[in-house]
Amino acid sequence: MSDSQSMPSTPGRANPPNESVPAAGSGAAPGAGGTGEQAGGSALPPEAAEIAAGYAFAGPALDLGALLWDGRCRADAPVRIPLPMLNRHGLVAGATGTGKTKTLQLIAEQLAAQGVPVFLADIKGDVSGISAPGEANDKVTERAGDVGQEWAATGFPSEFYALGGIGTGIPVRATITSFGPVLLSKVLQLNRTQEQSLGLVFHYADQKGLELVDLKDLRAVVTFLTSDEGKPELKGIGGLSSVTAGVILRALTTFEAQGMADFFGEPEFDTSEFLRLAPDGQGLVSVLELAAVQDKPQLFSTFLMWLLADLYNDLPEVGDIEKPKLVFFFDEAHLLFNGASKAFLEAITQTVRLIRSKGVGVFLVTQTPKDVPADVLGQLGNRVQHALRAFTPDDQKALKATVRTFPDSPYDLAEVLTGLGTGEAVITVLSEKGAPTPVAATRLRAPESLMGPVAAGTLEQAVRSSPLYARYADAVDRESAYEKLTAQEAETQARKQAESAAADAAKETRAQTRAKPRGDGSVVEQVVGSGMFKSLMRSVGTQIGREISRSVFGTARRRR
Repeated sequence: MSDSQSMPSTPGRANPPNESVPAAGSGAAPGAGGTGEQAGGSALPPEAAEIAAGYAFAGPALDLGALLWDGRCRADAPVRIPLPMLNRHGLVAGATGTGKTKTLQLIAEQLAAQGVPVFLADIKGDVSGISAPGEANDKVTERAGDVGQEWAATGFPSEFYALGGIGTGIPVRATITSFGPVLLSKVLQLNRTQEQSLGLVFHYADQKGLELVDLKDLRAVVTFLTSDEGKPELKGIGGLSSVTAGVILRALTTFEAQGMADFFGEPEFDTSEFLRLAPDGQGLVSVLELAAVQDKPQLFSTFLMWLLADLYNDLPEVGDIEKPKLVFFFDEAHLLFNGASKAFLEAITQTVRLIRSKGVGVFLVTQTPKDVPADVLGQLGNRVQHALRAFTPDDQKALKATVRTFPDSPYDLAEVLTGLGTGEAVITVLSEKGAPTPVAATRLRAPESLMGPVAAGTLEQAVRSSPLYARYADAVDRESAYEKLTAQEAETQARKQAESAAADAAKETRAQTRAKPRGDGSVVEQVVGSGMFKSLMRSVGTQIGREISRSVFGTARRRR
């Protein structure tokens, strides 16, 4: 059973000033349908009313849940987020099992319903249920009653993708060139010097017209640069050392041996596919299935960054708009920053900061805010913080750091964050004017789609029936750097063989000439060719000459 399907009905805790705090789990939940005292029969205390007023937006908004105050859920105090503020980025954080995935599903559903496309990274393989109607049960009914939600089972239009076709989904591939040296260095776990050297390799390939489409293309270029023929080329591209080139080559070989070659190639995925709407005008939910590669976190987290960077490069500036063009949920975001180089962190920070003006909102999903660098965290104006644990000194340190990231509030956040139940969170978002809203402990609404994966057969059918499947399913291997360098090497070898054969033939001819015997030929040939014979022939008119000639040629003098 998924997180939200096992949601407890026990309200979380809030600590208004000068009031006693009930024990965790105290207070009665309202009955189904939101009737009773908590549904509005009694007025909100002043502090709670002030918080509720901070979420009373006039324009279109997403309903997140209802305020928790004094241990009770107040269905008459909804907690919302303005739709235009969804491109101001956000953070969904919390310990494992606190309901982060269901929060993503809840927000994604409402975005799709309001015509905003959504991208979801499905790490555990349980988000595919967003395409199917949910299943009513006692827990869902009770949760809907708590928060004043009119729950109705609803599925949302979805497309399913898989990195390189590993897993069930439309294959998503990238060319090595578009992936670039910075992202690739992160995947290959290269250090700063090696990353710079890889950048020089990319520059050399670009200058020589060597297209880097897949891993074998890059490996062929690096292999060439470490060969006897290619080593002189290294001096012309900034002093790349043969040793560093060898390190890169070994990293590529290891990476390919782990089965990573499928992620790179053509046809390259067009990230504008994520911006499509369904025929009925709803936003299309793009689900990237990552369960098959969840043991390769460096790969999928970096690949998600490529998708985001590609969108940033292709989309035009639009400024502030009524609703986002796309909201991108980046799950397991802490994996992106682990071991990241300075250049990589700078690229992430710049992308997150500037992509807002392209109409794209980014929500990072992780366990604690300290997993995200400060420069990036400062760009995340919308916060949904689920429960945190405080079992160890490190946990307590993380809790204190998290509390400091929130605005001042009447809550004792350290107490509240450790007492929240599954499907409850502390929330602050940006108002319609862009100012932070008051901190609100919130019981979240129940997703209306299926809280769990769809059947494998249903998922497979959805993938194969997509109009995108025929476009991206089969890999294409066109002529690129590998084929060009292979042909060049074959031509070079043929020329060397021809030159070697010609040299061997000339050598053999010279040897034969030097070894020819001087005594060859008949005695007559030797005599005729001698200088003496030629001299005698010049005096052939004399009697002596005639006699000698006749004697030599075997004729006798006639007797009288």
